[in-house]
Amino acid sequence: MDSTYTVPKGTCFGLLGPNGAGKTTTLRLIYRVTAPSSGSIRVFGIDIFEDPRAVRARLGVTLQETIYIKTATTAENLRIFGRFHLLREPELSERVEELLDFLDLRTYADAPVKTLSGGYKRRLSVAMSLINRPELLILDEPTTGLDPAVRHALWSRVWDLRARGTTVLLTTHYMDEAERLCDRVVIVDQGRSMIEGTPRQLIERELANEAVEVECTAQEEALLLDGLNGDVKRLRAGNRLMVFTDDTSPIIERVHAFDGGGQRPFVVRPANLEDVFLSLTGTQLREGV
Repeated sequence: MDSTYTVPKGTCFGLLGPNGAGKTTTLRLIYRVTAPSSGSIRVFGIDIFEDPRAVRARLGVTLQETIYIKTATTAENLRIFGRFHLLREPELSERVEELLDFLDLRTYADAPVKTLSGGYKRRLSVAMSLINRPELLILDEPTTGLDPAVRHALWSRVWDLRARGTTVLLTTHYMDEAERLCDRVVIVDQGRSMIEGTPRQLIERELANEAVEVECTAQEEALLLDGLNGDVKRLRAGNRLMVFTDDTSPIIERVHAFDGGGQRPFVVRPANLEDVFLSLTGTQLREGV
């Protein structure tokens, strides 16, 4: 990594990038699983490599893969993880009860973890990372593979935590998730920061307020946008052309007139963070994690 990030207290900060960009490596550096080749990392003003125990006591981490005791119940897993953080009675029992309610796990408190669905296992992962009331919660792709209802349920919990003053550091491949949850985001690629700001700032700065999507070839694109090149920005994914502008009327008129009959389908929509992501990192598929 060759970048500097500052995460303000009490905010949700998104770390975004394509596979292999360095997101998970950054998180591993923060909770001291990976050693940096250069530079420094300070959490709560503390150098993570000078006093890692002091930092970890104030961190909560939800990884892509969480280790459970599968034969133990939901409540038992929370209690065991609480003891790992040196919680004692009655605080331990109070905290377990709070988290069972906060993550809507009460119904499954006495169910073995191996019987839980993927969504409830993910809720348990978040609950375990909150057992020590962390000041900084790290969420590494917390909703990957979950259905929309579970994603929205977890989003509401992140909003609640942020409202309570918890700082959240989030990585995700879902740009709509980052746009909804994050106060600020940074997009990284190959270990370097490409751009940082609020989602709305990045959309307005890099693209425009609206997008027109239409299917067309590269040759047709040249005809469609002839004379407008200085006024619009564009992005192509295969035969799908996305044109970004604050005034879509001229583009719509040209699409209507295209082919002489106005039969070509198109979509007009607000520009979003995914558009920014694709414009900066490219639209080609990549391998790696």
